[in-house]
Amino acid sequence: MKKEKIAAQLYSVRDYCNDAREIVETLKKVRAIGYKAVQLSSLGPLPPHELTKVLDGEGLTCCSTHEDSEELLTDPESVIERLNVLGCTATAYPYPTDQDFSTIEGVKRLCKALTRSGKILKKAGISFSYHNHGLELHRINGKTVLEWIMAETDPESLEAELDTYWIQAGGGDPVDWLSRMKGRTSLIHLKDFGVDPRGKATYEELGQGNLSWDKIIPAARRAGCRWYVVEQDSDWEGSDPFESLKISLLFLKKTFVD
Repeated sequence: MKKEKIAAQLYSVRDYCNDAREIVETLKKVRAIGYKAVQLSSLGPLPPHELTKVLDGEGLTCCSTHEDSEELLTDPESVIERLNVLGCTATAYPYPTDQDFSTIEGVKRLCKALTRSGKILKKAGISFSYHNHGLELHRINGKTVLEWIMAETDPESLEAELDTYWIQAGGGDPVDWLSRMKGRTSLIHLKDFGVDPRGKATYEELGQGNLSWDKIIPAARRAGCRWYVVEQDSDWEGSDPFESLKISLLFLKKTFVD
């Protein structure tokens, strides 16, 4: 793993990205921690051209974005316009808002929409990925929804942005899923999985939970991942998401960076 290919998912610090001033300060902090790339998500209002100036000023690369789910399906052209300003060539469908996963018909409707948008994005030089949560591990007709999605979409138009925590939370195996998606996953969300004293699942800094990173990282490399995106939704060390991002980055640098 190259340190330049480790990115911070800004959803981790969403509470500090409400307006332009906060976004500027947050990006400074993320760069000071040691990250050289970010994945944009959950930012307050800041025009793309202004955001680009801030990123460039801090020496940060925008490796990918998470865009509004509905906009990705109904108006991918607007996403293309925004990403072109950012100089970014990758985006992901973040969450299946208002999608019906109770029937195979509902899943297939989403698959058609994802493929349609993926083809438009690809034509513009932008790769499109599906970001999973635990609910895609729900089974319909003997297969998980995630299996259906990856089988029913065009592999040239849709990749998998696997999330290690949510694969585990859904009862799956991150290493197995990376093997299945070999050549079809250029980004991965790195997020550790733990439990509290009552057995409730918790988000953990990398290396502080129960996931087998000595197996996951090599599997991601074999699968063709180009960007390793660190994310932690909550349960931050000292209630400080910046500290959690720092701990996770130090773990990766110490354990896996070439």
